[in-house]
Amino acid sequence: MSVLQTAGGILALLLLYAVFLVACEDKIIYHPHKYPQGIWNPSSFNVKVEDVFFQAKDGTKLHGWYIPSANAQATLLWFHGNAGNLTHRLENIQQLQPLALNIFIFDYRGYGKSEGKPSEAGIYQDSQAAYDYLIREKNVVPLENLFLFGRSLGGICAVEVASSNPAAGLILESVFTSARDMAGQVFPLLPIGWAIRSKFSAVEKVPYLKLPKLFLHGTKDEIVPYKLGRKLYSAAAEPKEFYDIEGAGHNDTYSVGGREYFSALNRFITDTLKMEKQP
Repeated sequence: MSVLQTAGGILALLLLYAVFLVACEDKIIYHPHKYPQGIWNPSSFNVKVEDVFFQAKDGTKLHGWYIPSANAQATLLWFHGNAGNLTHRLENIQQLQPLALNIFIFDYRGYGKSEGKPSEAGIYQDSQAAYDYLIREKNVVPLENLFLFGRSLGGICAVEVASSNPAAGLILESVFTSARDMAGQVFPLLPIGWAIRSKFSAVEKVPYLKLPKLFLHGTKDEIVPYKLGRKLYSAAAEPKEFYDIEGAGHNDTYSVGGREYFSALNRFITDTLKMEKQP
């Protein structure tokens, strides 16, 4: 077999693999854990939750937890990442309690107790529905005290909501720029970025967001490269700030970051609230 034939065979195999990856796109992106998978006993973490059911615009029934805090200084609307469900964030929720925040965390369609199957358009609908529910039904949530918090894929949803809704601030942790950029990182030898259906392009939207923004990223993130977090930050409009979580990977940010991590969150929230009160 000639060198050209060998090279052609390898190229054909790579192209076939690329086609396979594109066909399996949703399975690569979304890793939902359906009920009863997870930790459905929040009291084991000393967290008291209110079960919430609401609907997306297309009628999909969704589930969330509302966790009130006595004398809350603000409310956090939490958009979680692409794996597990809301119960896998219980330890993190527990450790946020000293910050005196109401927290509303919800599951996208296909996750936890939420119905349906995830898709880019679908989870954007779910994110808007969560925002609408929180504003309409929880009248303890003034917009000037509402912070949108998105981690990883959830950060893309938080940016989407911030693009068309008011909020006090936006917190983006371990968030990438776009699906195309991520495809280039995960499959550097395969040009599949042009072929995938999903866009998830936060980098095209953050230049137009004028609300205060905090970007956080683990310096050793093994899933979303640190440089993509920096690229997203660079594209964002002011006001903005960036916090390095030294030594943290993708899923251990709050445990590795420790006290300094939570202090950075609290400082951003309190400083933003002070700015809101200025005439």
